Amino acid sequence: MRRQLWSALLIAYVGILTNYANSQERTLRVNVVDADSNEPIAARLYLKTDSDRWLYFSTDDVEGSAVRYEKQNWINKNSVEFHTTVSSHPCSAKVSPGKYVLTVERGKTYFPHSQQINVTTNDVEITVSLKRWAKPAAHGWYSGDTHLHRTIDELKNVILAEELNVALPLTNWVTTSGTAPVAGDKNLTVIPNGLIKVTDSHVIWPRNTEYEIFTVGEHRHTLGALFVLGHRDGLDLGVPPWRPVIESLKNSDPNAFFDFDKLDWPFAMLLPTLASNGLYELSNNHVWRTESAFRKWNTKAPAYIQPPYGAAQGGHRQWIDYTLGMYYTLLNCGLRMPPTAGTANGVHPVPAGFGRIYVHLQSDFSFDAWMAGLKQGRSFVTTGPMLYVTSDSMDPGHVFKRASTHKEPIPIHINVISESKLSYGELLVNGRPEVLLRPQNNETSVGAYQSELNISLVPQRSGWFAVRFWEARPDGQSRFAHSAPWYVEVDDEPVQIHEHEKSYLLSRVTEEMQRSKSIVSTEAMQEYEHALAFYQSLPILDDSEIVKSTAREAIADDLARWLDNMIVNHRFTATEVRLATGLSLDDAHEAIQSRAHKSVNEATNSTVRILPYPGGRHPRLGFLDGAVNPQRETKVSVFPPWPNGGYVVIDVPEAIFSNLGLTYLAHTHIPTIWDERGDRLPPLEWSETDDGLIVERTLPNGIVFRSEVSRRQSGAWMQLKLKNGSDKRLTGLRVQICTMLKGAVGFNVQEELEHVIADAFVAVRGVGSDRWIITAWQPLNRVWTNPPVPCIHSDPIFPDCEPGETVEVNGEIWFYEGKDVEGEIKRLRAQF
Repeated sequence: MRRQLWSALLIAYVGILTNYANSQERTLRVNVVDADSNEPIAARLYLKTDSDRWLYFSTDDVEGSAVRYEKQNWINKNSVEFHTTVSSHPCSAKVSPGKYVLTVERGKTYFPHSQQINVTTNDVEITVSLKRWAKPAAHGWYSGDTHLHRTIDELKNVILAEELNVALPLTNWVTTSGTAPVAGDKNLTVIPNGLIKVTDSHVIWPRNTEYEIFTVGEHRHTLGALFVLGHRDGLDLGVPPWRPVIESLKNSDPNAFFDFDKLDWPFAMLLPTLASNGLYELSNNHVWRTESAFRKWNTKAPAYIQPPYGAAQGGHRQWIDYTLGMYYTLLNCGLRMPPTAGTANGVHPVPAGFGRIYVHLQSDFSFDAWMAGLKQGRSFVTTGPMLYVTSDSMDPGHVFKRASTHKEPIPIHINVISESKLSYGELLVNGRPEVLLRPQNNETSVGAYQSELNISLVPQRSGWFAVRFWEARPDGQSRFAHSAPWYVEVDDEPVQIHEHEKSYLLSRVTEEMQRSKSIVSTEAMQEYEHALAFYQSLPILDDSEIVKSTAREAIADDLARWLDNMIVNHRFTATEVRLATGLSLDDAHEAIQSRAHKSVNEATNSTVRILPYPGGRHPRLGFLDGAVNPQRETKVSVFPPWPNGGYVVIDVPEAIFSNLGLTYLAHTHIPTIWDERGDRLPPLEWSETDDGLIVERTLPNGIVFRSEVSRRQSGAWMQLKLKNGSDKRLTGLRVQICTMLKGAVGFNVQEELEHVIADAFVAVRGVGSDRWIITAWQPLNRVWTNPPVPCIHSDPIFPDCEPGETVEVNGEIWFYEGKDVEGEIKRLRAQF
């Protein structure tokens, strides 16, 4: 009886609290309109309390819709996406008195709106006016997302809120081998037939399939994913083997095509050899607007792909660089693979269409024309900027046929528009960022930024080229846009792959064959054999002319020392060893094999190491046209005292300017005073001391400069001395000391890292860590950073120097791990 009484009292108390809470509720009503037309538009809404709780909206119109989206990653709890996509009708949320932040967004080409709202005793109604900053459809560009996991009914709402013209939901989804997708374990229950038109220019194709195999027979054995897009009927073939599915669709449904998802999957290098016209997702389901979560990759990056130091994990930008690097490798096989983009919205914390593909149409929008344009590669992928590029008035995907005697350049016209200022762009030729593109960032009438550039290219061999741009954002998550490639056929010669790329592809297939034997079927193993034969047949690029310009001969004892430097410490590939030494590829491979037992234990490294940089691998990631033929005699590698930290390369010096002009430059970019006179500076080498390195050069007019680098417990001390051996007073002796971060794990991203500048000190923080690289020189000229390289500078200036006098500048580099970098800089300043 007493228990029943307490229960009744508790129920009554809860009822009182509920009624009280309901009596306190207010209505927040929101109308979203287009700023130009003042017409209602669909949008994506976020509502957050001051206690970091998320609220959602419902529609206030019987003809309207509101779809709640709530995803939090299971690995990184900070990776969240909580929003409501609402139709072009009023919507509302029940809220208690308090403070809220409302954010409203629509697709890619509207400025986002954010405001604080204070709810007190009355209901609140607001109208949000969204301003458009770009109109891609007016230029014939229409968007799509090829990787969605939403229901058809949800997508009818979502694609309007996100301005997605084409949605390809993966309505069949199978994760076990041998199971037909029509009986998949993650299928939608009802899949309509035929195209679904939400509007004349917003459509859904409902039949698309994801094979994502994690289990083979009775074994937990991850293979990876292949998407089949645009097919008419349900697929009744399981995998592996994969060829029967591909061949059956070629014959029965030629409008269907294949999307390779991401190629870090263990089996992924099989797919391009079976479906050579498949699409590759340049922005895939691990590219989010929120924090990254999947930092560990299925397959380790090779040395030549950024990040270059054997990385198997990384953050947002490293993943994008890795994804792009894999794409470039496959294009260098001669494969013609149009790009695409997908989000896996419905599974991951990312809005639909955050990464999307835009396809250029020559006439009004239609689904068939869009799909044809997608397969032809008349497209660009973006997570932010709008990138409209033509080459000789031709869209991406065009094939240029030329003779090697044809030296007329191919003109390239670029029009790029972005919500915020672009950082930089690059012209890629066969995967190499050959030309740095500097955007003008001219502000448009609506407050966006536009850049128009005209450049040109003279192809040297068969291959491809493309354009990409990067847009920095305050949250540190760079946005990018990347054109599909144009292809070039010179003298009808095949595309030739670099040896290190071919070796990597062969190793990927070989390792997967070893891992999968006795697990996958005999027929599936035969497909690996086919892939192996395909990659083995690829013609290798003849690099003999390049080797002549880069390699330095060495006597036997010195060569052994250099090979230890390259292979054991810098982890060079055989190609890089050849470029540095001139050895044959066979000899380079043998040198690598013979040093397998000498590897430095990077996992337990706690000592700073200093070595001369051996050349053979360009020390920059980008702005390569600003550092042609880099000389190795001024470059030193400093290895931080961190496990798996990689190395930085410091140019001591990169350049010396004086009242005479450009007096020294450690690469070819612009002519020095000696180039203009026809004087050629002889190559030099570092001399080793007990704790460092020394090099000294005498210039043709008698000026002598001496560089010295010595190891310290937490970094390195550096000194540059200059003796005026000429008969004229030297003034304006500015020096550039370039600290290049390509080899430093966590710092090797071409974007603005978190940094601190204090007087002569510049400190940068590694992505996702408390590791800092700090450098300073005195007397100071200027401090700056250069993300496209990427590098940091604390550039000194010599005092004026009379004939016969010697002047000097001094610098240091430190490696710090901790949370008080300002305190560390203060401590270092007192010592420095």
